[in-house]
Amino acid sequence: MRPRGLIKSSPDDFVVDEIPAYEPSGSGEHLYVHFKKRGLNTDDAVRAIARALSVDLREVGVAGLKDKFAVTTQWISLLTRDADAEVRAKSLELEGIQILEARRHGNKLKTGHLRGNRFQIVVRDLPLTAEGDIRAAFERIAKEGVPNAFGTQRFGREGDNVEKARAWLTGKARAPGNPRLRRFHFSALQSAIFNAVLDARVADGTWNVPQAGDLLRKEDTGGLFLCTDVQIDRERASRGEVCPTGPILGDRMRQPEGDVRALEERISAPFIEGVDLHRARSLGEGTRRALRLAVDELGVDAVSIAEVMDPATKARGEQPYACRVSFVLPKGAYATTVLANVFDPLDVFEIQEANSSKDSSATTEPSDGSDSNDE
Repeated sequence: MRPRGLIKSSPDDFVVDEIPAYEPSGSGEHLYVHFKKRGLNTDDAVRAIARALSVDLREVGVAGLKDKFAVTTQWISLLTRDADAEVRAKSLELEGIQILEARRHGNKLKTGHLRGNRFQIVVRDLPLTAEGDIRAAFERIAKEGVPNAFGTQRFGREGDNVEKARAWLTGKARAPGNPRLRRFHFSALQSAIFNAVLDARVADGTWNVPQAGDLLRKEDTGGLFLCTDVQIDRERASRGEVCPTGPILGDRMRQPEGDVRALEERISAPFIEGVDLHRARSLGEGTRRALRLAVDELGVDAVSIAEVMDPATKARGEQPYACRVSFVLPKGAYATTVLANVFDPLDVFEIQEANSSKDSSATTEPSDGSDSNDE
């Protein structure tokens, strides 16, 4: 049984730093702005910066969306020919936003134009007796990785985005007018299929063990190839060179073969019954996603009891253990997926939000620093 721990007791407990795919060149029509935000979601921060620099929101590029209840850094691009824009950006003073850098570049920043995210997360109120098990679990994860599941936030606050997607994809309801919301719903359906396939392969112990007919991903280049020599490919997988992939379903997704394909088709059938993937191509053509998530630069440190004890805990005379976990994940991966393999994490902010408002937000964005629509 995994120990229960609290995350996001404060924004400072969840720190996310975006790792860019490239650095701005220093010249071009697009101004790249690197900023830190606290207590804001990415959309609100982007609107504030764009408004201050008199840039149309349609001319803003964002690589990935970052969590609201956190301290995060990321880059955005703004198309502006104002010669003074760079100086103006560096001098901006906006609530909850700190401008770190501003430089020119030749192209707009696109969704998914990042290498990954670096996390520093404090997990509080853990039993002192669990410290040894926690460290052992993270040592195992550093060597083996974890199943690469999509986090629950992918499916909306009420967890009903898959049902909503199926309703309008099968003609039983009207599709949302907002194209971004349509894509978000469709990605939830794709993610649910992937998670179901991953669950089946975790259950039979093959999520990180290549099978004949698997489409394997090269960890260094991301290239895909068909598993035809099981023994050799399993040896490569054990060294972390390759791993099996699962479906991000779409009309043009490359298919595995044999028993692997049969498993994926059997699992996906109930999800896509009555759905025309060809007509839905504009929402997502399909791709493959690694079943194994490699966790890089992983470290875990104890946090002093005095630093983490809240007043209620002090009043009870308890002395919980807390730890600060740091690691790097590739784009599209979820920090909560890593944590859930060690803890039973309770999101304090999410609980508070649910208690304060019963309104469901179908467009709930990724809430662990991961990036949406970057597959």
